[in-house]
Amino acid sequence: MSKVGLIYGSDGGMTEDVCKRLVKILGEDNIDLIEVLNSSTDEVSSYDKLILASSTWGSGDLQSDWEDFEDNLDEIDFSGKTVALLGLGDQDGYGDTFAESLYLLHEKVKDATIIGQTSTDGYDYEESLAVVDDMFLGLVIDEDNQDDLTDERLEAWANQIKADLGL
Repeated sequence: MSKVGLIYGSDGGMTEDVCKRLVKILGEDNIDLIEVLNSSTDEVSSYDKLILASSTWGSGDLQSDWEDFEDNLDEIDFSGKTVALLGLGDQDGYGDTFAESLYLLHEKVKDATIIGQTSTDGYDYEESLAVVDDMFLGLVIDEDNQDDLTDERLEAWANQIKADLGL
């Protein structure tokens, strides 16, 4: 079994914390946890199975380290790769662009096999580009307003994506 690369960007530490919790659920021996700030195109390219995680900042923007790295994603051939997306957002403060980091990452990796779409049930937001056919493009976590649901959502999502990640 090859390892899964979990690439994340985190300014305030919330995304990093959520990713560390996910790694514990999926198994620390199975995942390489890598901050995008310390990553390279070659490193990301070396994984056949990836989880990409970013918080959403401002009006639907990627986390700042992801913004610096996102053009590098254009250099990677994602066909043949399996990718799951994890996005953090604030549905009360930014309900009109909720968790749109998922959409921005999805646009860069859409040639991959995208796994881990999740239901929008239980969220209260106005709109989001991260929703396609009434499903989020990945897992959405709202640590600002629904932190009491994070562990449950992580567990359910981990169970959903494990087989597709070969775990």
